[in-house]
Amino acid sequence: MEETGLDIQELEYIIDHAFREDIGEGDITTNNLVPETTSAKASMTAKADGIIAGLPIAEMVFKKLDPNFSWNPKFTDGDAIKKGDLIVEMEGSFRAILTGERLALNLMQRMSGIASETAKYVAEVRGTKVQILDTRKTVPGLRSLDKYAVKAGGGTNHRIGLYDLVMIKDNHIKLAGGITPAVKQIRKAVPSTIKVEVETTNLNEVREAISAGADIIMLDNMNNEMMTEAVGIINGKAISEASGNMNLSRLKGVAATGVDCISIGALTHSVIALDISQNIIQS
Repeated sequence: MEETGLDIQELEYIIDHAFREDIGEGDITTNNLVPETTSAKASMTAKADGIIAGLPIAEMVFKKLDPNFSWNPKFTDGDAIKKGDLIVEMEGSFRAILTGERLALNLMQRMSGIASETAKYVAEVRGTKVQILDTRKTVPGLRSLDKYAVKAGGGTNHRIGLYDLVMIKDNHIKLAGGITPAVKQIRKAVPSTIKVEVETTNLNEVREAISAGADIIMLDNMNNEMMTEAVGIINGKAISEASGNMNLSRLKGVAATGVDCISIGALTHSVIALDISQNIIQS
């Protein structure tokens, strides 16, 4: 299987859970119509243009059903594909091909949809210093796959969860009594290796976040004029991140403000699956 950088045990858990959900005690249609020893050849074909992602995960699906399954991809994750392209040829147990089809396609279509959408945003800021970041707005239990797909589309993963980066937001600030005491309290509690991000909504909060020593300053729901001023105030003392209602039509204008990053929830929370079909070639 192609190296993904994903945790194999986590992938096993995701696929096993999906099998329990979809197959249960057995595929009663396939198992009662297809002899156990029958083999077949099949293929997956693109029915739309996009960026492919999830090929190694789909391979894992079929190989869990048939360890001797043959998987011959014509592309690798992150490649651009066109409508009509042959994506992969496969051969193995006919039962495995039919039983694993829906799970393999569900995962690949979602992941390819995320990669394809991410690639559109990345293309909009090409030639600038801006990084396109994802968010935690992912399907519960599938975050690792969603974020892998963002990377396949050329994006950058932001924090993976609540544990790997401090993000002090408005409710935290209210509870702590302000940005400065919130950052001070956090700095005492967490290792220095963990970055601290602070959400700001106006220029006074930006100034306070800089003085407090934030590593990353989120410019939340600011218009482009205010963001430009905020970037000038930050002046390299922290990483600047634009966030809030970001879409393709806004992207070039936001990038022109000089921000370092733009975080976009729509990469993963409003996915349109890339259309891919699976067909039997020979049985």
